[in-house]
Amino acid sequence: LVEILIVVVILGILAAIVIPQFTSASESAKASSLVSQLQTIRSQLELAQIQHQGSYPDLVTNGWTPLTSETEQAAAYTAGDASGNEVGPYLQQAPVNPFTGVETVAAAAGANVGWVYSNTTGRITASISAAKATELGMNTTNDVTTY
Repeated sequence: LVEILIVVVILGILAAIVIPQFTSASESAKASSLVSQLQTIRSQLELAQIQHQGSYPDLVTNGWTPLTSETEQAAAYTAGDASGNEVGPYLQQAPVNPFTGVETVAAAAGANVGWVYSNTTGRITASISAAKATELGMNTTNDVTTY
């Protein structure tokens, strides 16, 4: 009976050591996924800007629709009409922020905002709480906007 108790105590100690390492690894994986998504979004925004006479899409008003559907090759980002001047789609689906779990785009960070975007400059960042950004060491990067 004493030997079984000792084994159970040892297993409990090992579990207490291992479980926090798994949660840390999952947070690191989310951060890596976020940076990868941002690289993809930024490259596709630049491609869209080049193909639409130098103007960025209005993601704050229209959501991800200008990047996930075909648009006319003009500055207005209107829906394609089979004229042969269509470009896109630039993304297969709207990206979801792995930390907030939402895909919404806004001009300022917030709890229900996935991405912070400027229509004039094309700058996009992820919306993350200040505590989470500090925990991940991302609060001084150009990849996040904290709230």
